Amino acid sequence: MTGAKETAFRVKRLVWRIETARKFTQFLSFVLFNAVLFGLGPWPIVLPVVYSLGIHQKTMGDAFAMLQWMLHDLVFPWLPLASFFLIAVFLGRALCAWVCPFGFVQDLLGYVKRKHTEVSLRTHDGMIKVKYVILAITLFVSGTLAISLATGVGQGYKAALGAFASAPFNALSPADTLFAVLPRMVLDVRYTSLDALIAGILVVRPLLWARLAIMVLILVLAAYVPRSWCQYLCPHGAALAFLNRFSFLGLKRDPLKCTKAGCRTCVEVCPMKVPILDLPWEKFTDPECIYCLKCVEACTTKAIKPKFP
Repeated sequence: MTGAKETAFRVKRLVWRIETARKFTQFLSFVLFNAVLFGLGPWPIVLPVVYSLGIHQKTMGDAFAMLQWMLHDLVFPWLPLASFFLIAVFLGRALCAWVCPFGFVQDLLGYVKRKHTEVSLRTHDGMIKVKYVILAITLFVSGTLAISLATGVGQGYKAALGAFASAPFNALSPADTLFAVLPRMVLDVRYTSLDALIAGILVVRPLLWARLAIMVLILVLAAYVPRSWCQYLCPHGAALAFLNRFSFLGLKRDPLKCTKAGCRTCVEVCPMKVPILDLPWEKFTDPECIYCLKCVEACTTKAIKPKFP
């Protein structure tokens, strides 16, 4: 009887531990984003997660993609801006770890390799700035295009941008390629003759090859470096990271329970390389923290806990 109870206790811990709950939430979110296939939605909801502008069968939208699209159409992007602000203030970057469809794909790819590539802190500190550059370039292109179109002198600029006019980032986004471009290609295979398909591939657009190459590179990188897209390249993450400093949600570390001198488990398991032990113990809201709570689960003394507000 004792052995049966002990086994049941271990199973319960396994089933309800934080990481299992997070994976389950990610899966449900992924299904919900595509729930229009089951007759639900679409709903007028946009979230700051990496999804796709080109999926018609979606229940919820990508706030950053909508922001670019609304600027292109000379509509003030109040809805995506409100989405970024409200989510960041109340939940920080938690959606990156718990809801984002592309984050879910990255986490799954993280299981492909048992031993991951270790990125040096110097390289990491330099690379995390890249996502801010991508965000700035995207906003600059979309913003200047909107201003030039509003003043009546932007048609030449728009023509020069070509496929990058309506959504500069999404034109090369690996999430758009994975969730929209590839499914359309599969449908083309089903409904197009072999000769026509081969002819289309031979004269395929350079932009498509670039999109496919970027997607493959990002997915391979995610298998070697967990959450590499979130850490270094995601403009959604850059916008949320800036606002995450003011988030009501944070983490706290109990200095009485924390065996800081001989333990760095929380830092080692963090996929975003947050320097937890160097941050204020009362509450920390590091820009790079996605609140995956791996540090909470890994801490043997239970010294780290979420704090709100």
